[in-house]
Amino acid sequence: MLKFNHLKFFISSCIIAVLASLLPESVFAHEYEIISSTVICKEANRYIGWPTIAQTADGELLAVFSGDRDAHVCPWGKTELVRSSDDGKTWSQPVTVNNTALDDRDAGIMVTSKGTVIVSWFTSLAFTNENYQNHYPKDIVKGWKRHIEKLTSETREEWLGCWVRRSEDNGRTWGECIKVPGNSPHGPIELSDGRLMYVGKMLWDDEKKMIAMESRDDGKSWQVIGEIPVPPGGHLNNCHELHAVETDSGKIIAMIRYEPSEFEGKIMQQTESLDGGKTWTVPHSTGIWGYPPHLLKLSDGRLMVTYGFRREPFGERAVISTDDGKSWNVEQPIEIAPAFNHDLGYPASVELADDSIYTVYYQPEKEGDPTCLMGTHWRLK
Repeated sequence: MLKFNHLKFFISSCIIAVLASLLPESVFAHEYEIISSTVICKEANRYIGWPTIAQTADGELLAVFSGDRDAHVCPWGKTELVRSSDDGKTWSQPVTVNNTALDDRDAGIMVTSKGTVIVSWFTSLAFTNENYQNHYPKDIVKGWKRHIEKLTSETREEWLGCWVRRSEDNGRTWGECIKVPGNSPHGPIELSDGRLMYVGKMLWDDEKKMIAMESRDDGKSWQVIGEIPVPPGGHLNNCHELHAVETDSGKIIAMIRYEPSEFEGKIMQQTESLDGGKTWTVPHSTGIWGYPPHLLKLSDGRLMVTYGFRREPFGERAVISTDDGKSWNVEQPIEIAPAFNHDLGYPASVELADDSIYTVYYQPEKEGDPTCLMGTHWRLK
């Protein structure tokens, strides 16, 4: 009888193994553990948004964001930076990296293999638009209008654009502002061949293409090397906020925030390049509802995308791929942090030395508060 039970167990195990090999990866959940969540930076009566995180060679964490704001749209946005030398347990006070005469938004950050810190961002004049102004209290907008009156056409032309800035001392001093053809919130990545790759959208040109840019001189200059096609049946106006990752096979994957309409699903699209960013496949659906993407290759080769989930239950999420981005575990998302409302997101992650993950994002700490910069330390099992 004992031998018979062992045989039944063996046969059952074989059947389960065969079935598992036939089922898509998304059926199986990736287990995870939330270690801690904390407020990284909170500015009294001010709005914080759109962060990114990077790690230096000696393990210091650098997080950038747009801070010291009145609201989601305003003239006062600055690129600010905070740092942690203890894996995110404590953080420094913010310092200002950029403070142009326009609204400095969507800060990205990376550290190259040469140790150069590169911050990306774009500037906006949306605060001059009456349609935006009508959303905010008149006493706040009055201050905007005084600022607008001082903006010359020369200042607008000089500073409206997409930018990067370099630091060769771990973000303590910064070089000149370098204009680049396009932007995406989380900025460039480095490829295995040493080139820097930046996928984004041309924001202020007459033709707002999605493009791939490269730098061969550690971020000092940038050239467009490829154009990313629009999803079938879509329009460039539906496509925003790209990010890329290089897989172990050398394939480059880019995801796109895709919003065909308010009533259709905000399903992120994916495109691939097999020739270093020169040509890209027609984008296809990932099945992941949310935006915008931040892609990361983990040390074990798995890919992870973090994103904001702006419908109930609100929060920051991640999804894993174990097959080089061919499929994503859509049915079992990782819930990194819950939120009170839809004003949240832009999570970005780094993998720490012990293989745990640190994710930064913005959202209110408490219901009714303005947004702040927050971080969650967690681990995939």
